[in-house]
Amino acid sequence: MLLEILLSIFLHPIAAVLMWINLFSRTDLNDPQKLIWAVTGILWGVGPILYFLVGGGDLW
Repeated sequence: MLLEILLSIFLHPIAAVLMWINLFSRTDLNDPQKLIWAVTGILWGVGPILYFLVGGGDLW
C-alpha cells in the first residue's frame, strides 16, 4: 500500500498536466466545459481517470 501511495504522489501530477495539455488543445469543447474539466482534474486520483473515461480524452 505504501508503494501505491508513493506512486500516486508522483504520477497524479503528471497525469493532470497531460490532461490539461490535451484539454486546452481540444476544439470540440467550449470554454465552460474546459474549465469544468480542468477543475475536475485537480481531484486526487479520479480527475484524469474521469477525463479519459467520460470526457472523450485520448491517450495520444
